[in-house]
Amino acid sequence: MQRAAALVRRGCCPRTPGPWGRSQSSAAAEASAVLKVRPERSRRERILTLESMNPQVKAVEYAVRGPIVLKAGEIELELQRGIKKPFTEVIRANIGDAQAMGQQPITFLRQVMALCTYPNLLDSPSFPEDAKKRARRILQACGGNSLGSYSASQGVNCIREDVAAYITRRDGGVPADPDNIYLTTGASDGISTILKILVSGGGKSRTGVMIPIPQYPLYSAVISELDAIQVNYYLDEDNCWALNVNELRRAVQEAKDHCDPKVLCIINPGNPTGQVQSRKCIEDVIHFAWEEKLFLLADEVYQDNVYSPDCRFHSFKKVLYEMGPEYSSNVELASFHSTSKGYMGECGYRGGYMEVINLHPEIKGQLVKLLSVRLCPPVSGQAAMDIVVNPPVPGEESFEQFHREKESVLGNLAKKAKLTEDLFNQVPGIHCNPLQGAMYAFPRIFIPSKAVEAAQAHKMAPDMFYCMKLLEETGICVVPGSGFGQREGTYHFRMTILPPVEKLKTVLQKVKDFHIKFLEKYA
Repeated sequence: MQRAAALVRRGCCPRTPGPWGRSQSSAAAEASAVLKVRPERSRRERILTLESMNPQVKAVEYAVRGPIVLKAGEIELELQRGIKKPFTEVIRANIGDAQAMGQQPITFLRQVMALCTYPNLLDSPSFPEDAKKRARRILQACGGNSLGSYSASQGVNCIREDVAAYITRRDGGVPADPDNIYLTTGASDGISTILKILVSGGGKSRTGVMIPIPQYPLYSAVISELDAIQVNYYLDEDNCWALNVNELRRAVQEAKDHCDPKVLCIINPGNPTGQVQSRKCIEDVIHFAWEEKLFLLADEVYQDNVYSPDCRFHSFKKVLYEMGPEYSSNVELASFHSTSKGYMGECGYRGGYMEVINLHPEIKGQLVKLLSVRLCPPVSGQAAMDIVVNPPVPGEESFEQFHREKESVLGNLAKKAKLTEDLFNQVPGIHCNPLQGAMYAFPRIFIPSKAVEAAQAHKMAPDMFYCMKLLEETGICVVPGSGFGQREGTYHFRMTILPPVEKLKTVLQKVKDFHIKFLEKYA
C-alpha cells in the first residue's frame, strides 16, 4: 500500500504486469482509491515538549558541561575531518578529570580493582600479597563473592567500616560510626540525596539553601531541580576568596524575607576558587550554623589537595567535635568525599561516601528508604573508595611504591598551582589569587566595554563571549565565571591545572597571547 501510494504521488505507474497478472497501473489506481477513502493521518502532537516537560528540569544548568563544551566537541569533529584551524587539538581544561589529562593511575588501587574484578588473578604471583588481602576482604563481603552482585543500599558493610576507621585516623582519634557512613555514586549523589530530603514547604516557607558564590554548579543545578530557593553568599575575592561570617549573616537575614533558610553548603578546599579555610573560619561557620539552626553540608572532596605551606585541611567533623558537646551533639552535619579528586583521580569509578551525624533516628530511616530506591551505588566504585581509605601502610610490600606515586602526583600539582598563579599574574588585565588547594585557577579577567557590547550583540554573557573566542582561536576550553556565579561587573574563568607541566605552560602562554590580542581588538 505504501509503495503504491508513493508511486501515485510520484506519477510513476509503468504498465508492466504485477505478480498476480494485473498491471502496476491498475494496482496504483486501486491504491489511489483507497487513499481517498482513508486519507493519511497527520502526525499527532508530541506528549513531551519543552512546554510540557518538568519546568524544574528545564531550569537546570551545569556550566562545566555546558554550551562551550558542546562547541569544543564540534571543533574536535571538524579537526578530525581535516578542517583547518589555527591549532591542532582541543585542550579540555574545563573539567577536573585527572586521568583524561594524562595522570597515571595509582598502581596499588588498580591492582586491587583488577583482583576484585577478575578473582582468578588472586593465584597470580604478579600481584602483591597486601593487594590480594584487600581484594579478598572486599569480595568476601559481596554477595556470591562478586563485584557483580548488589550490595546493601547503604553500601558494603566492611567498606563502611574502613571509611569510619579512615575518618577516625584523619581526625586524630575523633570517633566515627560505620552506621553514619553511606557509600554513594561519587560525592554528587550524596549531596543531591541529602538536599532531596531537606527541601520542603511552599511560598515563604520554601527551603532556602545557602551556597558560596562562586560555587560548583552541581549545587545550583540540584536546587533548581528540587525547586528550592538558592541563597547566595559571596566569598571575598580581595581576601583570597575567604569566607566571612558577616556575609553569611547578611545573606541569611535577607533570605528570611522570602524563604526558610535551612541549609548551609561549604566547599573546602574551594571549587572553583581554590581557597583552604582556616580552623578559626570553620569554628565561626559552625557557631553560625548552630546559632541559625542550619543543616551543614561540607563538600570536602579536595581534602588531599592542599598546596600552600601556610594552609592545612581541617575537617568540619573534627572541628565540630573539638568545639564541645553543645555543638557536637546538636549541629547536623553531612560531609562528603570521593575517589575522583585528591591524588587518585579515579573519576570514572564514581566512588564516594558521606558521613551524616546528629540525624534524627526517624530521618535516618527515611534516608535509607530513599537510598534503597536506587538499589545501591556501583559496587566497583565502593571497592575503589575502600582502597582510598585503606591504602598500604608502612611495613607492607606496596607501601613504598604507593607513597612515591601519591607524593609525586601531589607534588606536581603544587608546582603547577604556583606556576599557574605566577604566569597569570604576569598578564596585563588578569589577576589570579593564590591557588591554596583543589585543582583549578579562577582568574579575574578585564573585559573592555566594546567587548561587553559585542557579547550583548551575540546574546552572550561577556565572559562566555571571551571563553568562546578563546576556544575558537586557540583550541583551549575553559568555563566562564558566569557559570559559577560572580559579583556583578566582574568576570572570570575556571581552568584546571591538571595538564602535564609542559602542556600547561603552552596553555598559559596561549591564554596570555590571546588575552593581549583581545584587549587590543576591543580597546
